[in-house]
Amino acid sequence: MEKIRRHIIFHGEVQGVGFRFRAYHSANLYGVTGWVRNCPDGSVEMEAEGYPKDINAIIENVKNSSFADIYDIESKIIPLKNDSSFHITD
Repeated sequence: MEKIRRHIIFHGEVQGVGFRFRAYHSANLYGVTGWVRNCPDGSVEMEAEGYPKDINAIIENVKNSSFADIYDIESKIIPLKNDSSFHITD
């Protein structure tokens, strides 16, 4: 199985609920690199690079948060960037 990179936008009640920190810790748990950030429109944007099953596990972890309320997820495959870590950006 080859690594992929996904650009993901989460819509809903996703800011101010620890969403980015949950994504950060999940990414580190599964060895996924990339970044996550809040967007001005209230959504959260993420790029995640790793094995598809690991990226899917991160998405499930943030979806199952008792505080976040996600009503839509946009996702597409983008070119690999070979990041060395996962971080929270502004």
